[in-house]
Amino acid sequence: MKKISLVSGCYNEEDNLEELFRRVWSVVAKFPHYEWEYIIIDNCSTDGTATALRKAAALEPRLKVIFNTRNFGHIRSPYHAILQARGDAVLYLASDLQDPPEFIEKFIPEWEAGWKVVAAIKNESEESPLFFAARRIYYKIVARLADVDLLRNFTGFGLYDREVIELLRVCDDPYPYFRGQISELGFPVARIPFVQPRRKRGFSKNNFYTLFDIAMLGFTNHTKVPLRLASMAGFTMSMLCLAISMGYLIYKLFNWYNFSLGTAPVVVGLFFIGSVQLFFIGVIGEYIGAIHTKVTKRPLVVERERLNF
Repeated sequence: MKKISLVSGCYNEEDNLEELFRRVWSVVAKFPHYEWEYIIIDNCSTDGTATALRKAAALEPRLKVIFNTRNFGHIRSPYHAILQARGDAVLYLASDLQDPPEFIEKFIPEWEAGWKVVAAIKNESEESPLFFAARRIYYKIVARLADVDLLRNFTGFGLYDREVIELLRVCDDPYPYFRGQISELGFPVARIPFVQPRRKRGFSKNNFYTLFDIAMLGFTNHTKVPLRLASMAGFTMSMLCLAISMGYLIYKLFNWYNFSLGTAPVVVGLFFIGSVQLFFIGVIGEYIGAIHTKVTKRPLVVERERLNF
């Protein structure tokens, strides 16, 4: 009997857990010819999530829970849980119900047909139209700049064959960009479109910083274009400034007593060049920060406790 592992990250999702489990086990019951496990990793929640998970794990032995010693962030914690799965297939879905559990029924036939990766593509969303448009623009930019063919509008919601998970273990990345790693491996992907529902209970744990973190991770991990752009922009600006300086010098030589430069062009030029330099120093800093994170080789998470393993 083959085994399928479900995996979810969790942080302050007390209000969503009951419905999540009800919907997940309802779908699982339709596939009795598979062995199932459901791994949830709690990222040191501050509400009643831990208590709810303990009660659910006591009633359902297939539910396995990992409690972290602290909040290790939205990138490292779910990735660690995925690596703990031992199923022939690993299916990741968010615990906030914005990844509909009913899509498990659509993923499994594709996997049985031979696809190593089955990805849910978020072509539509019930979230703010402005916010969704910003996400689509970001995905387009990263996909065009990346060295590999990145999946657009892909959040990680999907099914992955054991072969894919074993390769991720070999990567041993301390701060992984999971969506990009799937594209890096190069397996053909079965794409299943879905409409992401609006969150019904609780609040999103993502803020500007976490979203910016994911965005920069996508750039630094999969493209060197911003660094090359900094080099080309610096060279272009220097040539432009040199040409303008030579033009002013020649004009001054021919109109020594009549031509006055003034301070306005100098001030504007200094501010412009300074802002361009600061921007690209920030870009270089992002790459240096990514290198620093990988070099320090900290563990993905530190576990406090496990249930039902």
